Amino acid sequence: MARRAQPLGLATGIAAAGLVLCVAFGTLGAVALRAEGMARLGPADWAALRFTLFQALLSAGLSVALAVPLARALARRQFPGRAALVTLLGAPFILPVIVAVLGLLAVFGRNGLVSTVLGWAGLPPVHIYGLHGVVLAHLFFNLPLATRLLLQGWLAIPAEHFRLGASLGFSARDTAQLLERPMLRAAMPGAFLVIFLICTTSFAVALTLGGGPRATTVELAIYQAFRFDFDLGKAALLAMLQFAIGGVAAALALRFTVPAAAGAGMGHPQRIWGAGSGALRAQDAAVILLATLFLITPLATVLLRGAPNLLTLPVPILIATLRSLAVALCSAALTLSLALPLSALINALPRRQSRLVEALAYLSIAASPLVVGTGLFILLFPVTDPVALALPVTALVNAVMALPFALRAIAPAHARAEADFGRLADSLSLTGFARLRLLILPRLRRPLGFAAGLSAALSMGDLGVVALFADQSHATLPLQLYRLMAGYRMDQAAAAGLLLLICSLALFWVFDRGGRLDADA
Repeated sequence: MARRAQPLGLATGIAAAGLVLCVAFGTLGAVALRAEGMARLGPADWAALRFTLFQALLSAGLSVALAVPLARALARRQFPGRAALVTLLGAPFILPVIVAVLGLLAVFGRNGLVSTVLGWAGLPPVHIYGLHGVVLAHLFFNLPLATRLLLQGWLAIPAEHFRLGASLGFSARDTAQLLERPMLRAAMPGAFLVIFLICTTSFAVALTLGGGPRATTVELAIYQAFRFDFDLGKAALLAMLQFAIGGVAAALALRFTVPAAAGAGMGHPQRIWGAGSGALRAQDAAVILLATLFLITPLATVLLRGAPNLLTLPVPILIATLRSLAVALCSAALTLSLALPLSALINALPRRQSRLVEALAYLSIAASPLVVGTGLFILLFPVTDPVALALPVTALVNAVMALPFALRAIAPAHARAEADFGRLADSLSLTGFARLRLLILPRLRRPLGFAAGLSAALSMGDLGVVALFADQSHATLPLQLYRLMAGYRMDQAAAAGLLLLICSLALFWVFDRGGRLDADA
């Protein structure tokens, strides 16, 4: 029985949950029916599985290990621009992957900045393609995410604990051992597993930087079996294998993502005592400087190389931009159309049922976009031409993939609104659309804006499902950018990358009203 009157009705929430299940898991069923036995997986496919797991373990391990000194430095130092830097750590999450790859090539590629400097010293250039290129790109995306997750753990330690340690004469080593390491033991496994999950489903990075059969992921193997061999049975079997990897990683991540509580405090501003020596200040400054350069330099190169050619982009690129904007806006609308009724359903049901619905919605993150795309192609192929539906299918899949992040922002705010004003609304018999308009939406404006901006930005830069379906007449801007890079038209690629970056950030800014609410969280 529902806990209180629902503005959207239980039927709407159930319908939204059913759609998510059909897209995320029904497509898996279609894939499973098409699979024809494990014997069809050859040595190259098993090599792709080994490479996927190895690069994900290596990328996640390096990201979390390097995030520890960076998060510690940010936690114990206050300096001008700190809030902006912490906000910048969230930017790679909405940054189009293909743009970041373009920037990394400009810095670490054979003709990039690092190779140029090495050439001056008489050393050979850097080779970015292969395992080290994939890991480098994943490090660029996931080091900021790991830092944000660990920084939350540091900021959750009450200031009184550090003050008590200082009064007891704790050294920096004592503080690390007794206060920081217990927090890290709680926070690091969850951060590692979340990043591992992200790396196992990475497609654009492997497509652009994989460098051959020895650096092929399962996602890329699905694309190759589907796009080049049109072997739907093999693609289906690989898709099931990919979903199994993602499902196990997602289940483990849900188990370990919540850090253990550090105890209660009075809410005073945090200060890490005993961290004021000159050597520690120099160490923290060096860590922060290197991390900032690592994050900013690739984007700066895209800006500098792309700006001179931005106004000379050919018409097909501009048309592809309009397609991408349309897909992004539709995806954002679909995300909100799913997240809002699901949030209402979670709030309406008893605790056990609501947790089940929430878990099902969050587990959609385990479904790879290529797996979902393969399933949709199998379902649509006997009925209609899937290529003709490339853009609507891309918008739908992107919406479902963004749903866990949107629901994470909307559901807690929805629950707070009902907890604070639900009884008053019930006493006034405020139900239906009036309850939604007068009570819920005004208090969900900020999380709804954030969710819409995140969904639109992620969809704008997506190079996944559209690579399976689209031909030249349905190409989006990321797909056109990839084709420019594959054709070594790097000046136009830089300009297209800059345009894609501007559009993605602009969409997020417009919906989110200029930024995040708390730069420290």
